[in-house]
Parts: sequence; C-alpha cells; structure tokens
Amino acid sequence: MRNRGDGSARLRQLGLVPTAQRLAVLERLENVRSHPTAEEVYRVLRDRFPSISRATVYNSLDALKRVGAILELTIARETAHYDGQVVPHPHFLCRECGTLYDVDLPCPVRPGDEILGHAVETVQVYLYGLCVDCRSVKKAA
Repeated sequence: MRNRGDGSARLRQLGLVPTAQRLAVLERLENVRSHPTAEEVYRVLRDRFPSISRATVYNSLDALKRVGAILELTIARETAHYDGQVVPHPHFLCRECGTLYDVDLPCPVRPGDEILGHAVETVQVYLYGLCVDCRSVKKAA
C-alpha cells in the first residue's frame, strides 16, 4: 500500500478541486500495486459510488495525470494503465500473461536532469519479456 496521506490537501496544492470522485480515484491508485486500467478503476469505484459514470472516472484520471498526481503508463498498446507512484521507476510487462510489475532498478535519469543539452521532463522505462511465473510454466512444458 502506498498511501500518501491527506489527498484533499494534496489536490488543492496541485490546483484541483478535491471532489469525492477524484479523491476515490487517487486513493485507489495509491493503495494498489496493480497498475489498473481506467475500466478497472471504474468497476471498483462503481460499488462505492453507484451513480459514477465512466466519463467521470476518465476525466478524473486525466485531471490527476495532468497535474502530476498519477502516471499514465502506455506500456501496453491496447490500453493505458495508471500508477499512483509518481517517482520515476521502471515497469515490466509480461508478454505472455500481460501482468504489469514495478521493477526495482536504479533509475539514473530523473526529471530536471540535463542530458547532452536536453532538459528531461519525464522518465518512463518499460521492460518487456516473460515474468518468472510464465518462464516456470514454459520450462515445465
């Protein structure tokens, strides 16, 4: 779990009105390690907010992404995934089962760094391959 405390104050500090829906989206992303899609966030929040619409979830994700409260991961071509951990860190996508993992590797480049005169604004490292579980299944077969 990656809870960061008072979401309302954080959203105000980032210039967003802390609506119940935005807070719920932010809380969901900060408290899971699974990098859900917008549809997965919607399905979970629908139980808590029966009248919530997909548009509200998508708009909340977009607003949170725009102010840097969450990351949008485009590691999988077919759909975006979201991450509440905004500190630069690599992600690994298993090409067999589709599971998306955080990978604990040193990230030598950070936003704000300068490389060959270029100003780095965002860092996203995507790794693709077979996860340990899928590798085990292939070896056993």
